[in-house]
Amino acid sequence: QVLLVESGGGLVQAGGSLRLSCAASGRTFSSYVMGWFRQAPGKEREFVSRISRSGAGTYYADSVKGRFTISRDNAKNTVFLQMDSLKPEDTAVYYCAADFSGWSTEAYEWHYWGQGTQVTVSS
Repeated sequence: QVLLVESGGGLVQAGGSLRLSCAASGRTFSSYVMGWFRQAPGKEREFVSRISRSGAGTYYADSVKGRFTISRDNAKNTVFLQMDSLKPEDTAVYYCAADFSGWSTEAYEWHYWGQGTQVTVSS
């Protein structure tokens, strides 16, 4: 029972930074593990990162580790993805996701999804 709306996507040069936001509806935001996935044209939806309910625990795909940072502000019902040192390979539609469990890196295990926001990294 959560509506997710991503924002912050856009066009950036390689090496640049971008911060994505995901605003969630409802009053039980802190009950959900939150995650970010991405999907490039012709490719499967790919796990990027997840964050625990409290925000203390984070996990990243190897492809973004050290470059991306996930965070959340439960008081504002918002999760963020700070993306630094962006590469053209990061170009994709980025999706915010929520789940009560959220332990999985498989997209099908997550119940709630935002509409996605386009991130394009030019070389």
